[in-house]
Amino acid sequence: MNGELIVSISGIRNATLDAAAEFADAMDGRGVRLSLLVAPRMSDKYRLVRDDETQEWLRARRDGGDAIVLNGYDVAATRRRRAEFATLPQHEARLRLMAADRVMEQTGLRTRLFAAPQWTASDGALAALPTVGFRLAAGLTAVYDLERGTSQRSRVYGIGGGFRAEPWWCRALVMGSGRIARRGGTLRLAVSAKQLDRSGPRQAMLDAIDLALHHGVASEVYRWLPQAAARAA
Repeated sequence: MNGELIVSISGIRNATLDAAAEFADAMDGRGVRLSLLVAPRMSDKYRLVRDDETQEWLRARRDGGDAIVLNGYDVAATRRRRAEFATLPQHEARLRLMAADRVMEQTGLRTRLFAAPQWTASDGALAALPTVGFRLAAGLTAVYDLERGTSQRSRVYGIGGGFRAEPWWCRALVMGSGRIARRGGTLRLAVSAKQLDRSGPRQAMLDAIDLALHHGVASEVYRWLPQAAARAA
């Protein structure tokens, strides 16, 4: 039984766009689609609404088959020990989600898919998501169908964006990816665009993907299917 491969990139902005685009080109050559994790606000007062080049690139990638996933509202609010949505009560999470949803609609990137910064969302945040119209949430150890109330267990293995990036971790990620792909599981790989500008982490991610493809995994993206489409699939 062949497994699935889901590759995501976070931290995409003007300063990291070239590295993200180069990696995306490499994925195109391998027939691998990407899930692009987009945050409306980041550090250094970054605002997606003012970054026309990144907006245009993201829309073009989506039109080519990649998935857009909301990655929180203000990643600058993420701290080492407490990510933006990790401890929020439902009401506050809903306000942040509504603000983020407005930005995504304004930029032509609205999505019904969500992944919290550092993949960690509180129970209140998960409860708020469907009230704002989100249908799927990708977490650290599972992917949640918010409309059906079901989940599929699979863990994210990443470099940067809350994960380590040291050489030993990169080697462990490659080896672990091979084991999951060989067993026919769902392999979820994540990398921050900032790390793609470093040769070691970038090569580790490429090696992990190539090893998974060698074991016959099918490229997928984070997605939510209506009931009829899910039955047909």
